[in-house]
Amino acid sequence: MDAETMRLLAAALAAGLGAIGPGIGIGLIGSKAVEAMGRNPEASGLVQTNMILTIAFAEAIFIIALVISLVILFSS
Repeated sequence: MDAETMRLLAAALAAGLGAIGPGIGIGLIGSKAVEAMGRNPEASGLVQTNMILTIAFAEAIFIIALVISLVILFSS
C-alpha cells in the first residue's frame, strides 16, 4: 500500500472508531435517563438537564475524533 492509501485508511478508522464510543454512550445515557424518569417522575427536569449535558460531552469526543480524521486526511 502506498502512503495515500494508508492516510485514507487512517482517516476512515479515526472517524469510524471515534463514533462508536459516543454512539454507544449516548444510547446508554438515554436509556438510563428514561429509566430514571420512569422511576421518579418528580425529578425528570433535573435528570433531563443532566442527560442533555452528558450527551453534549459525549458528542464532543466524536467531534475531536472527526477533527483528527480531517487533519490526517488533509495533511501532506
